[in-house]
Formats: sequence, C-alpha cells, structure tokens
Amino acid sequence: MGTLLEFLPGDLTKTITMSPVLMALGVVLAIISAVYTLTSSGRRNGSTSSPQRSAKTSSKNSLEIKPLNGLDYRAVEPTQYRPFKPIFHITMALQADSPSELITIDSEYLDRVSLRRQIIAQHGDMVHACLPAGVEAVRELHQFLLRDYLPTRFPTMFRLRDEGRQLDNLVTGRTFPTAIPEDEDAAAALRVLGETVEEDMFLLMGEPEGHRAVAFVCCFPSGFDPSTKVGKLLREIHSPVPSYDKIGPSMERFFSKAEVGKNVKRTNWSMQTHSDLFHYDRHDQHKSDEPVTTEEIDMSKTYARIELQTLSRLPKTRAILFSFKTYLYPVESLKKEGLGPQVADAIEGLKTGNAPGMWRYKGAPQWGEPICKYLRS
Repeated sequence: MGTLLEFLPGDLTKTITMSPVLMALGVVLAIISAVYTLTSSGRRNGSTSSPQRSAKTSSKNSLEIKPLNGLDYRAVEPTQYRPFKPIFHITMALQADSPSELITIDSEYLDRVSLRRQIIAQHGDMVHACLPAGVEAVRELHQFLLRDYLPTRFPTMFRLRDEGRQLDNLVTGRTFPTAIPEDEDAAAALRVLGETVEEDMFLLMGEPEGHRAVAFVCCFPSGFDPSTKVGKLLREIHSPVPSYDKIGPSMERFFSKAEVGKNVKRTNWSMQTHSDLFHYDRHDQHKSDEPVTTEEIDMSKTYARIELQTLSRLPKTRAILFSFKTYLYPVESLKKEGLGPQVADAIEGLKTGNAPGMWRYKGAPQWGEPICKYLRS
C-alpha cells in the first residue's frame, strides 16, 4: 500500500514539503475526497437500493446472471440432447458454459421438484448429507441460489421479500429463508435446494490428496447409492468407472485450476428399461451379463437417460460444485426422429474405444441387443 503522498498531485506534494499548515490541509482534502469517492461508488453500485436490487447487482458484478424476463416455464420444452457417437471414448469432453445457465427450468419443473420433495422425505440421508468440512460451502451455495441467482434469473418464478430475507417460490407456493438460521444444520439447506431446483449437486473441497466430496443432495441417482460418495476423494468416487485412470489426473488438475465464473458442461448417457428417475435398487444390473429377450422389454417404457453435467467454483469457500440435470427420452421418440441406427451404433460402441468396460458398467449385456434390434427395425 502506498503512502498518502503517492496519491496526491505532484505540485501539491511539493507545497506540502514546505508548509506544515498546507500539509494538514492536504491531508484533510484527501480524506474528504476519499469519502466522496466511496460514497459515489456505493450509489453507482446500488448499495442504497432495495435488498432485491442489491442482491442482483452483487450477483451481476461477480457472475453476470442474465434474467429471463417474461418466462412462462410451462411453455419451455425440455432441451433435446443427442450425444450418441459410434465409438465410445472416455474423455472429459468439456465445453464452456455461462453462469446464467447453472440452473435449467422447463415445463417439467413442477412435477420434478414435487417428486424430489417426496424422495427427500422418504429416503432422508441417503439422498442428502453434509460433512463438517462442507457446512460453509452449503451455506454459500444456498444463499447464492436463493438470494442472488433464482430471483434474478427467473423473476416470474421466484421473488424476494422481507428485505431479501425470504424467497417465495411462485410455482410451488413454498417460502424459504435466503440464509440458513444459525440454529439449523446444513442438511436443512440441502433439503431446500433439493425441492427448489431439479439439479442434483455435489460439493467438493480441495485437499493435498485431491478433491473430496463434502456435501450432496441427489434425488435422481442412476443406479447408485449417493450417500456412499460423501467423504470420498474424486478418484475413489469414480473407482467403479472403467478406465477412469485415463482422465483422473486431468480431472484433478482441472478442478484445481477452475476459476469462478468459468463454468463448464458435458453430457453423459445410458439406457434404462423403466421410467424411474430415482434409480437405486437396480444397481445389480451392472453386474449381470445375462441378456433378456426383446419380448421381455417394453419399448414404450424404455428411455435414453441423459445427464447435463456442470462444473463451477464458489467464490468464497472455493468449493467445486458438480451439478447435473437428468433427462429421459423415450427410445420410441428417438426412432421416430430417424436416429434408430445412430443410437444402436452408439450402444454397440460401448464395447469399443478406450473404455470397453463401459458395455458392462452401463448394464448393456442385459438390454443392448434387444434395444439395438428394435432401433434398427
């Protein structure tokens, strides 16, 4: 930090060195100028405005959240992702993403968040938990989403009141505090997040050994028990994934270098022969190589399950947020689009590429042949 003289004009500096009186006067003028500058800056940045405006301004200064004014979520069709390639290679395959796109809302919102609320009530700590090391990160994420992001991004769906201390969900009719009361644990905040947005979320903190999962809310697991992931390092979480070692070191380096506001995204896909979003008790299908016949699979209840995954960093705690939204696309619709052969090639491509174990990991020995036969028929 420089001395006061460094911030005064050159001529005034010379005068100060010759006159103690002028020196005192210069100091007073400098202080007045500094106070005026800070006050003017506060007015320009909206510090004297309402709490809702202040929250938006703060958010925009750091992450630039663009509002979707006039949005009718009921008219928004779910995005159609088609990440099917003929040969499967395990890669990071990251694309740049906007902080504004952190949360995605479409016409399925109300049904999905209502289901998530039921799942949290039914399955409890299996679908949400927080370690002591994750408490501050959960508090930061909760406050950012409820106070800054949601009312700014989706003003027709979320509204702040009580001087910014409460958030009204205008779709569900629920109201939540924008900051966790000191007498409540972080799990309460995770429950609020779980029934307010569709995205499942894992928070990770960097350690000398790597990045460790310290908190999560995951209502739509795809064949795994999410509670078994908390407390584990990134490489331990992905230990069941075939050939993860090919990208594991790169993932750790990327997590370490991730910057605030530089979000990235990727997609992941699999197939399932049911419509369940909460998919846990069928995990044993990954261990079975016994195929089923086409007659045993109801194609009207068979779906491509796509995850839109995002990675971002929280500014205060520096936690990494891994979040994902799940989409289910009927295979009948994919076939009607003319994508049958392409999807069938992608399914069979799980056996090739740099991670051939994906064929069994995704359960393809059970459903791969009949689904491919249907898609090519």
